[in-house]
Amino acid sequence: MLEGVTIEQLRTLRAVASAGSFSAAARKLGRVQAAVSQSIDRLEAQLGLRLFDRSGRVPRLTQHGEAVVAAAARIEGDVESLDELVASLKRGAETTLRIVVDVLFPTDSLVAFAKEFGALHPSIELVLFTDVLSAVTAHVREKRSTWGVAIEDADMSDLDQRTIADVRLVPVAAPEHALARPGGPIASSGLADAVQIVLGEHRPEAERDADDHGVMSPRTWRVVDLATKHALIVNGLGWGHMPEHVVRDDLRAGRLVAPALSPPLSPSPAFAAWKASTAARAFTGSATASSSRPTSRAPSSPPSA
Repeated sequence: MLEGVTIEQLRTLRAVASAGSFSAAARKLGRVQAAVSQSIDRLEAQLGLRLFDRSGRVPRLTQHGEAVVAAAARIEGDVESLDELVASLKRGAETTLRIVVDVLFPTDSLVAFAKEFGALHPSIELVLFTDVLSAVTAHVREKRSTWGVAIEDADMSDLDQRTIADVRLVPVAAPEHALARPGGPIASSGLADAVQIVLGEHRPEAERDADDHGVMSPRTWRVVDLATKHALIVNGLGWGHMPEHVVRDDLRAGRLVAPALSPPLSPSPAFAAWKASTAARAFTGSATASSSRPTSRAPSSPPSA
């Protein structure tokens, strides 16, 4: 998980890679060598990867290290773009930045971004909206938010986008639910009598996209907020797909179980989306730095379920 990784750690990593040694990087950064070494050690521990081979006289980047350094360079460039955007907002007497985020997006990643944004730009008020599916991108398209974080099935027309994370959805049901009984993977035919709780949009019906992506049961109940969906499932009134980070504690505590469905779902990519006429590309860098890409990407799972 990358929630604790900071931009400063990534800058230190790039400095060591560029300078060729911890001591040279320390001189370049104006820091003591011990602080640089500790920063890299902590980064390796957080990533669970060995970034440098220290067996020789000077540290050499491992294959994993080279890949992380390249990603760090992209992130740092995008953070600089964020600084430029905020400077332009200030010049235009703007004091508020509005962002809309899909409710399925990992909360830890959003909080990490907000913390870093607040530390870097204390004079800019951050306003966060939450919505689902194409209601998120409509928010951006209608200029109610400068940018948004949307899940793959959202309508991205007329918007630029960049992948920043993955959201893992898992099928869950209460322990007493029929789908929770031990057995092999459940095919779609086995869901015929099971009510599926489906998350839909707040917008008027005429403006909504089809909510049927990822709907596997012929019987459905539809809700417009994640908390209600969670409560209905926990109380045994149906089953549904929920973000793994939302139900992780419920699964550990036995309040929910995860039936094996066939075929299983893959992670859904989350996108930063903005109107091409804005400087909102800057957000994607900071969001990428904070979001962690929590699972391997395989863009096929339907967030509407």
